[in-house]
Amino acid sequence: MKVLFASAEGLPFVKVGGLGDVVGSLPKELVKQGVEASVVLPLYSVIPSDLKEKMTYLTNMNVQNSWRSNYCGIFTCVLNSVTYYFIDNEQYFKREKVYGAYDDGEIFAFFSRAVLEILPVIDFCPDIIHANDWHTAMIPVYLNCFYRDNDFYKNIKTVLSIHNIEFQGKFDPYILGQLFGLSVYEKSIMMYDGDINVLKAGIESADIVSTVSEHYAEEILYPEHSFGLHNILNPRRSKLRGIINGIDTSLFNPETDKYLKTNYSAQTIQNKRYNKLDLQKAMALEENSNVPIIGMVTRLTKQKGLELFYEVLDLISDLPLQFVLLGTGDSEFEAFFREWERRRHDKVRAIILFSQELASKIYAGADFLLMPSKSEPCGLAQLIAMRYGTVPIVHTVGGLYDTVDAFNPETKEGNGITFKSFNSYDMLDAIKRACDIFNDKKDFRILRKNAITNDVSWNKSALKYIQMYEELLNK
Repeated sequence: MKVLFASAEGLPFVKVGGLGDVVGSLPKELVKQGVEASVVLPLYSVIPSDLKEKMTYLTNMNVQNSWRSNYCGIFTCVLNSVTYYFIDNEQYFKREKVYGAYDDGEIFAFFSRAVLEILPVIDFCPDIIHANDWHTAMIPVYLNCFYRDNDFYKNIKTVLSIHNIEFQGKFDPYILGQLFGLSVYEKSIMMYDGDINVLKAGIESADIVSTVSEHYAEEILYPEHSFGLHNILNPRRSKLRGIINGIDTSLFNPETDKYLKTNYSAQTIQNKRYNKLDLQKAMALEENSNVPIIGMVTRLTKQKGLELFYEVLDLISDLPLQFVLLGTGDSEFEAFFREWERRRHDKVRAIILFSQELASKIYAGADFLLMPSKSEPCGLAQLIAMRYGTVPIVHTVGGLYDTVDAFNPETKEGNGITFKSFNSYDMLDAIKRACDIFNDKKDFRILRKNAITNDVSWNKSALKYIQMYEELLNK
């Protein structure tokens, strides 16, 4: 089985968010399980030079889209048994940022068309093209509109994964032909609610639509989570699937993480305390292993539920805990957490930046990781936290619902602490329960062990992807 992942980002080459993590780890696991998985990415100028040195130039060609005929260089490399292809065009990919340019629509229209055009040139005909989010959602559209009569392409199936339905690729309807190279005959598939909507077009055109958790696949059928696309998804729910993400457990590994004061495992989890003391020292907090630390490693956006802090901030401050936050995002939230640190410098630290070293220190040194997300298609932070023996406190939404089970003091089952309604006082109650469990040393040891021994790898999920691919090929 040959599967080609098409994505705007993917580790280790480029990462903006969770999409980069998934594309960096899922193909690698599929290869281990016998799938011939390849990945195609843009050749961004921001890719580190040491990785560019591993690439080999194959050839170049021109890609036609509407009136444009654009240069397309093709590079390749093999890493962790995965073959990567890179599409080169400096006009589109020599940028400081991956997303957010005025011409994003043109950039990813070119990339989607180029993914299809290079296949016969590199002599690679995949059984399935697995597109990801709106940036590559035009691939199934173009495949159906322009390539199905060509013997090379006629049997290729398509999967479109939605990693975050909020981002849909909406554009002015007057640029349908100029930007996307489509005629008025294809207008109906591209249009939704007065705009060109690339994700909507991909949903209609792909053979299967998947999301990154089972619960999220259910949530996006309803208006409060679909960002307007429930009317498109509900008639097509028979082709909708939900498969939870895993993480690369070789990358996120407390036994080998170079940033930790002391490495440890499930068998030596008692050594986690040295990382807690190291985190407290680094943050200039009281070095006391008997005080629970609640950590957050997050983007500072409304999606992450940060407004829940507003109403209960002083009540959280009065609890016997320390709080360490790492992240960047909206200026409103950056200022809010900076001010909280200023007011409660005795117990609060807000580190407004991103650092992999500090992230590792928080995952290893905190006792709990708080994720009060309003929406969370899958979530990776709770999986990383459990890998490090740090107990997640989560709002049961999206993938958090699928991956975190509330601890039951009677049965001693469960790997985290949960709250069900998106409410400030419910979050506060969950934090209080975390402090109570922390003070019951026996229960906390059990809960922490449940977290660190939970399987957060790609193994089970990769098997589900393989089953989904086989189902599609056997239709």
